[in-house]
Amino acid sequence: MQVLGQVPYFTGLTQDQLADIDARMVSLSWAEGDPLYAAGEPAQHLYVLAAGRVKITQPTPGGHEVLTDVLTPGDLFGALGTLGEPVYGENAEALTTSCALRIDPAGFRAVLTEHPEVALRVLDDVAGRLARARSDVGQISTGTVAQRVATTLLRLADKLGQERPGGGGTLLQVPLSRTDLAAMTGSTPESVSRVMSRLRQEGVIDSGRRWTAILDRERLTAVVDGD
Repeated sequence: MQVLGQVPYFTGLTQDQLADIDARMVSLSWAEGDPLYAAGEPAQHLYVLAAGRVKITQPTPGGHEVLTDVLTPGDLFGALGTLGEPVYGENAEALTTSCALRIDPAGFRAVLTEHPEVALRVLDDVAGRLARARSDVGQISTGTVAQRVATTLLRLADKLGQERPGGGGTLLQVPLSRTDLAAMTGSTPESVSRVMSRLRQEGVIDSGRRWTAILDRERLTAVVDGD
């Protein structure tokens, strides 16, 4: 019930309304590395992450996978044919031991029918996704690689960052390869590598094999602004 209350679709609903939605959901869990679903499979479920972290990856024509998002508790993910997505467009895999609530098309349709405020929020969300997609296309076509990398790092920091003790910046404990960043920014691994190396040399970030730290958020924001 607490997790459902964190989902933007269900914000502000009463406990009775949340209980009605909860009754239509199934609770599932996965160990680290377990797949939740794969790209190309029929889109049959929406999920609400209750605990843990789930990574979303996109398959490439070369047979590789690139990280596009890391989900945290309260995030809604998956797809339904009734929302215009006949198949899953990405892979979802448990990054840590994870638990999620799952709902099928019939259950979700009943929720939309019985709770019109949720239906309106779904429409707003779909419209928002379209607007963000257009914005991302515009940024990729006009922004520099440095701006796109900086924007992505700040977005990940806002969602996943942990403040380091002693004012040591924001830590992202996520395995983030240059290929992952290239896919998330519409660039090439070589271009991203050059940007990351320069940011590291200038003391804006630091990074290791499975982590990245933002040491100077103000300067990284200035990169986004083109300074």
